[in-house]
Amino acid sequence: MSTAPALGVPSASHSRAGLAGHLVRLGVERGGVLMVHASLRAVGAVDGGVLAVAGALRDVLGPQGTLVVPAFTPENSDTSPHYRARVDGLGDRDRDAVRAAMPAFDPATTAAPSVGLLAETVRRSPGSVRSAHPQTSFAAVGPLAGRVVAGHHPDCHLGEDSPLARLYDLRAQILLLGSGFGSCTAFHLAEYRVPSPPRRTYRCVVGDGGTRRWWEYEDVALDDSDFAALGADFERSARPPAVASASVGSAPSRLFRLPDAVGFATRWLPERRRGGADDGVSP
Repeated sequence: MSTAPALGVPSASHSRAGLAGHLVRLGVERGGVLMVHASLRAVGAVDGGVLAVAGALRDVLGPQGTLVVPAFTPENSDTSPHYRARVDGLGDRDRDAVRAAMPAFDPATTAAPSVGLLAETVRRSPGSVRSAHPQTSFAAVGPLAGRVVAGHHPDCHLGEDSPLARLYDLRAQILLLGSGFGSCTAFHLAEYRVPSPPRRTYRCVVGDGGTRRWWEYEDVALDDSDFAALGADFERSARPPAVASASVGSAPSRLFRLPDAVGFATRWLPERRRGGADDGVSP
């Protein structure tokens, strides 16, 4: 006799405890440091919604664990792919109006809608702290949160003066929760560690003593266009259990060490890339 749900009848929701059990079996370390990229749609229906997903992550990490998420804000830049897509087809006057309406970045209040609902939930959770970069900030909660986000230089998106380098030092784990390697931010740290990386100019709106101003700076030219291929090669080459795979809720998920991913990417990028960066990342 078939046990499949009848047509039109939704499958059972996942519980917070059930998600926690999946995370434990995948290998999330209690008391560790974990950076998460998540697709809640892939996770499926959850009793309690996004708060239950965030709660399951905190449950497994425990009181000594630290949860980290990206809190990127391409919406306040006119050099980002996000901006170019937004103004595509507009005339000069309308483009100027879009630029004039961009709010200045405030780490305490600026939302980060492009990184997803789970990341926004963590950013807004009690005790959460956020790094100060106006385009590629990170949010964290837990005992090591302050250490992770401190000293994020405004002219260093994702390099040695960013939370990624602190996470590397802490041997953080990365959880791709229903997300692919194309969203693996850690690979960008490797772009800073290859010899003579290409550089480019960025521009965004920042706050300055209660006023709004444009700020322009130079940094490494970030390119995530080949991260899916990079991740596939990393997963194939990594010795088990360097990349653990299992479902969390309904989401195919992967778990691995940030230093392992960055080390592999630092070797892979010079061998595989040709020419300049394609500017595929959100800033």
